[in-house]
Amino acid sequence: MELKFILESLLFSAQKPLSVKELREVLANAAEAEDADAAAKPFAKVKESDLTAALEQLAQEHETAARSYRLACVAGAWQFVTQPEFAPWLKALVGVKSRPPRLSAPALETLAIIAYRQPLTRAEIEQIRGVNVDGVMQTLTERGLVESVGRAEVVGRPQTYGTTALFLEYFGLRGLEDLPAADELRRIPIEKPPAPVTVDPGLATAAPEQLKLEENKSVEGENKNAPQV
Repeated sequence: MELKFILESLLFSAQKPLSVKELREVLANAAEAEDADAAAKPFAKVKESDLTAALEQLAQEHETAARSYRLACVAGAWQFVTQPEFAPWLKALVGVKSRPPRLSAPALETLAIIAYRQPLTRAEIEQIRGVNVDGVMQTLTERGLVESVGRAEVVGRPQTYGTTALFLEYFGLRGLEDLPAADELRRIPIEKPPAPVTVDPGLATAAPEQLKLEENKSVEGENKNAPQV
């Protein structure tokens, strides 16, 4: 039995998109079950690269067949989706789910900046946009499109922000590498604030008393090396 057809049956029956890792786990569980079929055992340890290749081949075959549906990878997970042109009949069948209002132009602009330049602090985003982004950032965070991804190694260690998996789903992207080219946006310079003061480069911020001690040592060294009058 071919791997691509096993994957096709799984994705056809799944109630949600499945990642390559999840598909690999299903294959392993099927092979290790007590009543496992002999046909399942050869797929117990399929490599993720082989799974991806089989999925890509399956997607290409469905695209070539020009069916009413296709196999798509969105945010790293695979699923069958209907072609956009069949939307009127599907809406009549299942109804139209209430969706959040569309993002405003400022929100889309801010989201684009984060997507192409992440991770960014709020101050860096405002530096590029030239306006306050507090309200916009709240909206993007509440919608689950943006999240905190860490802290910047600068004074105050402000939070940095990046896009989420929901962002990829919202725009139908497999990953960030599928973003359209935006070289101009990537080239906008950002003035970085100074890094935290440390006793030695690469170390965590030192205690104030330790920094004062190092400063005194530095002054003493300068006085010692100064020419005698």
